[in-house]
Amino acid sequence: MATVECFDAVVVGGGPAGATAAADLASGGAKVLLLERAFRIKPCGGAIPPRLIEDFDIPDELLVAKISSARMVSPKDERVLMPIANTYVGMVDRDKFDPWLRERAKSLGADVRTAVFKRLSQLDNGNVLLTYLDKGGDGHEVSVETRAVIGADGAKSKVAKQCIPGAEKLRCVLAYHEIVKAPDNADKEDFDGNRCDVWYQGRLSPDFYAWVFPHGNHCSIGVGSEKKDFSAPDAVRQLRRDVKLDGAETVRCEGAPIPLKPLKRWDDGRNVLLAGDACGVVAPASGEGIYYAMLGGQLAAEAVGCFLETGDAKALLSARKRFMKLHGRVFWILGLLQRFWYSTDNKREKFVSMC
Repeated sequence: MATVECFDAVVVGGGPAGATAAADLASGGAKVLLLERAFRIKPCGGAIPPRLIEDFDIPDELLVAKISSARMVSPKDERVLMPIANTYVGMVDRDKFDPWLRERAKSLGADVRTAVFKRLSQLDNGNVLLTYLDKGGDGHEVSVETRAVIGADGAKSKVAKQCIPGAEKLRCVLAYHEIVKAPDNADKEDFDGNRCDVWYQGRLSPDFYAWVFPHGNHCSIGVGSEKKDFSAPDAVRQLRRDVKLDGAETVRCEGAPIPLKPLKRWDDGRNVLLAGDACGVVAPASGEGIYYAMLGGQLAAEAVGCFLETGDAKALLSARKRFMKLHGRVFWILGLLQRFWYSTDNKREKFVSMC
């Protein structure tokens, strides 16, 4: 029989949550395998707050823009400018940001492989046999043995569906954006490279919002909605006309589900734990997810580290418990805000006027 590789932990998904978890575990001395599909860039506005930049040591060269203000646009085209006092919000491109995070994990000792998760099964010795499709080699299925698994493989997580009760109930918004080349001489009323514009208009999204976020030489023009009959490309096409970017060169288009509410359970009670979008940690109303994903990855790594040390599966519960203690109330309030204020244009108008 062929020798099966053994790891302390396998992290499925190399986005901000998975890469952070792998880096933290590897830096603590664990033998870690990080599996990344590496053929899809997640649609994302790319905003990261100052706290993330400081807490996770993000170098300045990864910031493609530094935003000094945000502007909200109401259904009646009222425009409210909200300056960001004494600091800025950084903007990153996920096609550069995520690989950098994976490289950092690799430099700290994680084994990073291009692969697609297929399945896992519990072994009699308490470990997991995890099988993946090798996309960086001969394309065959490979099985490894591991003491713990972190599923950080996105909103439609295959790890979650196989292991976590209730994971199939995760509510999601479909997000879609187009990355276009930013104009050199745009009218700042339409587009400003130092300002994020958020559009609260039912014609663009019946239950969420649309956005124009600068990314240095490029910008992200996108929209989200939970409605199944909603056409996100049509809405983005309309928004591009509104801001006079319909003639700008399109670099790429991306779409993916974005979760709206944390799952009630993040672990299987044995040796599997979720992190990032897989467990639903994207803030309702705002859609902010990168900071929460990286924090979730950090907490997942700490929980798994404790599990590896003690063998007590109850240690895995701490990731969700600690996250919800820090941010659960904010998520609850933002969820109420979205369900109420984003439901009609009359309410959206009042919401923007309050701001």
